[in-house]
Amino acid sequence: KMVQGYLLRTMELAIRLRLAGERAFLTIKGAQKNFTRSEYEYSIPAGDAEKMLSEFADGKLVSKTRYFIPAGKHTWEVDIFEGANFPLAVAEIELSREDETFELPDWITTEVTGDKRYNNTYLAEHPYNEWKNQE
Repeated sequence: KMVQGYLLRTMELAIRLRLAGERAFLTIKGAQKNFTRSEYEYSIPAGDAEKMLSEFADGKLVSKTRYFIPAGKHTWEVDIFEGANFPLAVAEIELSREDETFELPDWITTEVTGDKRYNNTYLAEHPYNEWKNQE
């Protein structure tokens, strides 16, 4: 289970706080170029993360449970969202390069790479239930 919020969200930069069980992380992500983006992650005390999320995330949190599912040479990270983003499920893999080949499991139904609505930064501001019900 994870809860995360954003201290900063711009087109060029996102600063995220994530609580995952007893652990917490501060992550800095750069702008996405094609399908790649720079990412730096640091462990921080969970108590500090809880306080910062409470003070700085404006209540715009994303809650989810992450599962790891091996498929071929890769492991898919599957996030099942809770709260205002339920019943959304998003799967992704980390590739070593953009043109790397991979097996697409048959349980993947829709390609959303490049659709920024499925980014957690967007979901924190615009929960899935709000925009999905408008389609």
